[in-house]
Amino acid sequence: MTVADTAGATGAGGRFAPCAVVPIYNHGRSIAATAHALAAHGLPVIIVDDGSDAETRAILDALVAGREAFRLIRLPVNGGKGKALTAGFLAAHDAGYSHVLQIDADGQHDTADAPRFLAESRRAPDAMICGRPIYDDSVPKARLYGRYLTHVCVWAETLSLDIQDSMCGYRLYPLPATIAEIARKPLPARMDFDTEVAVRLYWRGVPVRNLPTRVTYPENGLSHFRMWRDNARITAMHTRLLLGMLPRAPRLLLRRFRRKGSACAA
Repeated sequence: MTVADTAGATGAGGRFAPCAVVPIYNHGRSIAATAHALAAHGLPVIIVDDGSDAETRAILDALVAGREAFRLIRLPVNGGKGKALTAGFLAAHDAGYSHVLQIDADGQHDTADAPRFLAESRRAPDAMICGRPIYDDSVPKARLYGRYLTHVCVWAETLSLDIQDSMCGYRLYPLPATIAEIARKPLPARMDFDTEVAVRLYWRGVPVRNLPTRVTYPENGLSHFRMWRDNARITAMHTRLLLGMLPRAPRLLLRRFRRKGSACAA
């Protein structure tokens, strides 16, 4: 399935016009395969270079040269994954796209699942489609077990189990609601981006659909996760979100009861 196969879905302005946004920081070895696979599904690809080294910059220049399906945005210095994604979302919105498929550049995510994300978004164009990772034996056990603590925090921050995995970087966003949330308050610049944007969009009333997807950790893969620095940021983020949940608790609970009542009536 390509983007053309999703024609007729309703997105911003009554149309479904998705693109992919891929943040990259020194993942020169894997970006070409990721970008070409997305383009093969009919997706325009916005690549955001987050201050990569000279070798990666050269690879990106060669990748996008003469290819209309690829657009390169270059940030002058490394500002973090969240900053790169925000720049990509704003560029996608300015270009008239209605939805953004976010995917990592390091080859962890299965690009063959892109049509499934698009199809799910076609069925629910106002929803955020969250990847729910299915891991193989390549996943580092410390990273795997650490995710469960974030899951519990997110369930407390949303007073629901709707977001099954808030840390997966494979996700499809409805752009109007996402841009409105960015305008309301800037999103985090680094690794805390994925969780905070999911929670804040949920607070905003954006529905969530979870899609199982295979996630692997390539051998000798490059990770930019820094144990102490990023865990400190994540701890601060959860503190901030838990405090932010408190004034929203009545509305979040009312949403649950109304949805439960609708399900019973059906």
